[in-house]
Amino acid sequence: MRRVAWAAAAAVVLLGGCSAGGQDDSAAPQAPPTAGQSTAGPAPAPAGRTPSGTLLVADFGAGTVTFADPDRGAFDSVDVGTAPYGLVVGHDGRAWVATAEGVAVVDTARRTRIARVPYETDGIGEPAHGEYRGGGMGIALAPDGRHVYVGVNRPGGNGTVEVVDTRALKVSGVAEVGRRPFDVDVSRDGREVYATGHDSFDVTVVETDGLGTRRIEVAPYGTEGGLGSWLKPHYAVVRPSDGCLLLPFEGERLVVLDPDFGASRVERMTADTHQHGATITGDGTLLVVGTGPIDPASDNGPSLTVRDADGHERIVALDGPHEDVAVSRDGRTAYVTGGFTRDGYWNGITVVDLHSGDTRRLPAGERPLGVAVL
Repeated sequence: MRRVAWAAAAAVVLLGGCSAGGQDDSAAPQAPPTAGQSTAGPAPAPAGRTPSGTLLVADFGAGTVTFADPDRGAFDSVDVGTAPYGLVVGHDGRAWVATAEGVAVVDTARRTRIARVPYETDGIGEPAHGEYRGGGMGIALAPDGRHVYVGVNRPGGNGTVEVVDTRALKVSGVAEVGRRPFDVDVSRDGREVYATGHDSFDVTVVETDGLGTRRIEVAPYGTEGGLGSWLKPHYAVVRPSDGCLLLPFEGERLVVLDPDFGASRVERMTADTHQHGATITGDGTLLVVGTGPIDPASDNGPSLTVRDADGHERIVALDGPHEDVAVSRDGRTAYVTGGFTRDGYWNGITVVDLHSGDTRRLPAGERPLGVAVL
């Protein structure tokens, strides 16, 4: 077990307020260390419906989603399509999974695939694996559950957001957005969708009524380096209190973006590590996954930042790179996937006790990226 390395930092406000290229990623996964490893045997598959609190992960290294008991690990999987990336689960228990082939629809209670909705975006190529493969990446569900919004990557060009009608199970609209839409989020009122363009240093705001778009650059370090830059946006969250978008950069800067006016301010972060996945709880606690240093001589290792609404941070050290994070319904536990979009991934989840900072590793999935708590 590891203990948290606590670091407190006051938020530094710099600006005003808010309103309502390819690399080889084919290396074999690293074996997880024995320290902190779960010693429980394989989880038995539950009889009947899937229990509440089960973890669901997208297996980027396979064509499945994996169901895992949070104490004992994986107990079942469902075929969904090539290289699933992000996923989201609705109140009806259906999971929507962005794969290279289309959006898979999974009945999580019965653990069966209902459908797979093919993309309408051209130029995505044949279904493939790897960080730069074409097809679905970030994905989000409208507040009323009527539509799913998926960011679709066109290798070498701008991406799209495709709108899936959740009743008809077909694409009902397509909007052009930035390059490699790592993440997709929806406003609190469901009127706007936000696509984070990793390789275009931007957020594209898509109006859900009519699919009009506007681009907002998000580049607190500038855009020098272009496609080769590490200092790009990855994941965003919508803050419940005011609808602002929060985008973490390098464990150093948190961009607070007002999507209505395009204005942003920057607040200080303290992890000092390259950052990917993020989530936010109802009370405004932000959790951000640190994947590890860009420069090992000057940056810190992998971590989970736990930042309260006032900007004070606690940094939990992690063993090895991770990608995304979800929080238990009681807010006591974080689940951080070990998949990682680049080299150094592993096949499991780090379970973090958010009170003590203790961690343990849970075997689950194959290069798991997206994660949800059922």
